[in-house]
Amino acid sequence: MQIQDLPYPDPGVPDVRSGPRFLWWLGRNQLGGQLKALAWGLLHFVAVSAQPFCVGFAIEAVVDRSGTRLALTGGVMALCGAATAIGDTFLHRAAVTNWITAAARVQQLLARKASHLGSALTRRVAAGEVVAVSTGDVEKIGWFVEAVSRFTAAAITVLLVCVGLVVYQPALGIVVAVGLPALALAVLPLLPRATQRADHQREKAGRATELASDTVAGLRVLRGIGGEELFLERYRSASQEVRHAAVRSARMWSLISAIQVLMPGLLLIAVVVYGVHLAREGRISVGELVTVYSSVMVLTYPLRHFEEIAMAYSFSRPSATRAAGVLSLERAKDIGGSRPADAPSGDLYDPATGLLAPASQLTAVVCGDPDAAGRLAERLGGHPSENGPSVLLGGAPLDELPLDSARSAVLVQDKDPVLLSGSLRDLLDVPASGAVDTQAALAAAQCGDVLDALVQGSFDADDPMDARITERGRSLSGGQRQRLALARSLYTDPEVLVLDEPTSAVDSHTEARIAESMRDLREGRTTVVFTSSPLLLDRADRVVLVHEGEAVAIGAHRELLHSEPRYRAVVTRETDEEAARGTDPVSVAGGAPDTGQAPLNDVLKNLEADELARDELEEIEETA
Repeated sequence: MQIQDLPYPDPGVPDVRSGPRFLWWLGRNQLGGQLKALAWGLLHFVAVSAQPFCVGFAIEAVVDRSGTRLALTGGVMALCGAATAIGDTFLHRAAVTNWITAAARVQQLLARKASHLGSALTRRVAAGEVVAVSTGDVEKIGWFVEAVSRFTAAAITVLLVCVGLVVYQPALGIVVAVGLPALALAVLPLLPRATQRADHQREKAGRATELASDTVAGLRVLRGIGGEELFLERYRSASQEVRHAAVRSARMWSLISAIQVLMPGLLLIAVVVYGVHLAREGRISVGELVTVYSSVMVLTYPLRHFEEIAMAYSFSRPSATRAAGVLSLERAKDIGGSRPADAPSGDLYDPATGLLAPASQLTAVVCGDPDAAGRLAERLGGHPSENGPSVLLGGAPLDELPLDSARSAVLVQDKDPVLLSGSLRDLLDVPASGAVDTQAALAAAQCGDVLDALVQGSFDADDPMDARITERGRSLSGGQRQRLALARSLYTDPEVLVLDEPTSAVDSHTEARIAESMRDLREGRTTVVFTSSPLLLDRADRVVLVHEGEAVAIGAHRELLHSEPRYRAVVTRETDEEAARGTDPVSVAGGAPDTGQAPLNDVLKNLEADELARDELEEIEETA
């Protein structure tokens, strides 16, 4: 695999039983790249390590006054220099390729897992943790996978040099052969503590990343309540903890590096002292002494890779463990794909709650617990966050459909939809049935003022479709973001559309228009809306009250408002005291006593605003 061939057609099925097993799996899946890097590494390190032998032979040739041997040695040294340069160049190329391709494989695996889990991912793992794994952890994992081949080449080279020195000059060679392993193993007692400090640093960094992510996501709200400084101070404190942890980790690695410098120096001193003693006794020549001395000097270069592999593993092991933890997550009830790929159509039914959404109708669901409503919406879309009976679409269990078919049949828009950065054209570049065009979807979602705002905010875009949208649509208001997300969902035109509070941030006048337009646009399709807004409830074909995980009442909005106290309590925010007094629901909403005409808005918006919205809507209909 080369960089230009990315992404992988199939990143494979990882071994996520543990972090080390995951690293081993990555290495095995890049065996070709590892062998290539190993070959170039051997060429480079062996060529570098051969230079001292050439120097020793050259000195002996000068002492013996042999011009032929000197010329031959010079030619070999030139070849070694060329091999060193070529090996280093292609080793670097192969190593970087291994690094990038390993990181890309992990990122593909994480993206595939995120796509498979859907919104259940952030319910089980913090968003900041996912960001940290897909950025910093991926880099550290790629570093270790890349460093393995260079370390292997360095270890083989050290072994070959030790054997060569023992054969070339046994007296000094044995000293070097005994000293080098001791040198390489000298830092092993320090590695557990270094790893522990690296883990602590990573944990602190993950918390700081999570805090920063959450703060940025809620920046608009924080500014509204004046809480920026409070959260900024918290992030400063978290970042200082990261700094202190990084300093402690760096101190340990500095100690390891110092030992890696000190030990070769002591070995070099021992070789020189013993070598001079042997030379005085005439047991070795000057050339042999220079060869052994130079070899020990040169071996400090491949020995650095022993420290690097220890550092890479210490940093990558916890990163691989976290990545494996995310990749090991499974859906509460996996979609197996035992049925044909063609998605069925018909009624949408949830056996767990008894909620039934008849085909081709607009069903509104009222649930007093917003979190329970979100979980139910996810279950209706085949994204259950907990085990339970499968949702049925046309009598067919969703978990028996292929994942792609299930998701194309049922689309869920949660209460906090994400708008990615790019143009409006990119935002609406999603799989769609083709029955609804973009203009109709934008009009149904009442996005006219949003389009004008996007054009005014773009200097080089006359067409609203080319206007830029910032990350998560942060330059837009909450209501504008909701309407763009709703337009995207309407444009997709799935067989079943599940909307969780799609207009919670929209004013009552716009909400009334959206309710009517969405009903018309989705005619003949199944739509389920989780809401407590009477403007939407009044236009639904049927309303279902879900209380404590069970569908307890079904009917029209106006009927339930007068006949079901639990429904009225959720929609009108009726207090227990008012319910005990038997207060009329219209009076609770702030209007006149009931005269047979149910109010359009009995919740956060007052009756006068609702009546204005109804009058304005009637005027629009008459004009049309």
